[in-house]
Amino acid sequence: MLSAAVRPTTRFLRFCQNTRCFQSAAATSSTVNAAEIAHFSRLSSLWWNEQGEFSLLHRMNPVRVRYIREKLLEATYEDQGEDARRELESKCAVLTGMDVLDVGCGGGLLSESLARLGARTLGIDASESNIGIASTHASGDPQLSSSGNSLQYRHTSAEQLVKEHKRFDAVCSMEVIEHVDNPVAFLSACAQLVKPGGHLFLSTIARTPLSYFLTILVAEYVFHKVAVGTHTYSKFINPSELISFFQTYRSSPSSSSNPTDSGHIGSDASPRPWITRTYAHGLPTRSEAEVRGIVYIPWSGEWKLMSRSSTPWGAVECNYLFWVRRPLDS
Repeated sequence: MLSAAVRPTTRFLRFCQNTRCFQSAAATSSTVNAAEIAHFSRLSSLWWNEQGEFSLLHRMNPVRVRYIREKLLEATYEDQGEDARRELESKCAVLTGMDVLDVGCGGGLLSESLARLGARTLGIDASESNIGIASTHASGDPQLSSSGNSLQYRHTSAEQLVKEHKRFDAVCSMEVIEHVDNPVAFLSACAQLVKPGGHLFLSTIARTPLSYFLTILVAEYVFHKVAVGTHTYSKFINPSELISFFQTYRSSPSSSSNPTDSGHIGSDASPRPWITRTYAHGLPTRSEAEVRGIVYIPWSGEWKLMSRSSTPWGAVECNYLFWVRRPLDS
């Protein structure tokens, strides 16, 4: 076991030398990586085994859902005041009336949770077998199968939905961007699917020595929590890269824009970019965007959402959540 763990360690320096440049990754026309899709398609039957390949995601999912709920309540307070926030918080289904998209939904872990909170949820995935598993699992739940159009799945991509002029109140893409080709085009497609004033939620992994040690060396090679080859260090994305993207990204006034057109970055397509200013440590203002670390606690088997104050002090060196809001005037 140790020899297997040492082999990836000896490749670490090469990985560090070969990290991709985030902003220049828009050379290809598609964000779908066929090898990644094949990898997760082979594992699709394991999605709902809570002790298996995706056990860490099962344990992470409640934290992700709580964060989404928290940010939407905060936005309600900012837009409508404390009374509106309290009224919304008193409801069990806080997402009632919202159209929500789950990009790269896998077996439907997050999609089902969003639908149970009242959202009209669409889960999409580039793996047809993942969509099959997600649909089958949802059909076995009377609450979901009897709720009409509250939860639907499609075997498609974010780029295709852009071409169809789809728009959503919230777009979620959890543990996906580190598996795509062309992250700039992927972010652009996801952003174009957000309605003005809507929300984009991402969850991914920072490109740091700590993340390599934990997610590849330990999780894949030592404890075999996930299959070897699940993660590629050079494809991890740092929070600063996401912040930088949305400091220059401006929503297109046309709903038919090409999702891979990097002309939206730094152009005059809308009055302002999604992130207009940052403060200490390069972090955005809470009303525009936010970065929060999520840390796995091995002795409890649970994930913990780190405080906002811990973000500048190493809390986002591995797994983290990112939220950004599309300006109302775009």
